[in-house]
Amino acid sequence: MTVEHDGKPLGPMAASSWLCIYPRGFRQLLLYVKNHYNNPVIYITENGRDEFNDPTLSLQESLLDTDRIDYYYRHLYYLETAIRDGVNVKGYFAWSLLDNMEWESGFSLRFGLVFVDYKNDLKRHPKLSAHWFKNFLKKS
Repeated sequence: MTVEHDGKPLGPMAASSWLCIYPRGFRQLLLYVKNHYNNPVIYITENGRDEFNDPTLSLQESLLDTDRIDYYYRHLYYLETAIRDGVNVKGYFAWSLLDNMEWESGFSLRFGLVFVDYKNDLKRHPKLSAHWFKNFLKKS
């Protein structure tokens, strides 16, 4: 696993040190699996990016996750091109529906389409990405 090629970053980093954002690599990996493993049925069970939990942001600011929308837009574009090239993808799941406790990082990172207000009785608020994803699914 690497985040660079020939000493250059493959793409921007998410909040987690191991999570490099490289949408084109998503397609490349899917085509590799198709070509080297007899085109198996594929279910993508986790695809997404995290951001640092910033408790100084207002609720409204916390819901504006435009980087996550960009992430999904670009990855789903490359997923679609891989499917058009014959990759046998049967399912795709965003990572994650809700902000949650990450096994290594606790509550310091947020992955969800839905903001969980840790300070206010765990109230849930759809982020902008949740609305984007809903509209994306309606169009598909």
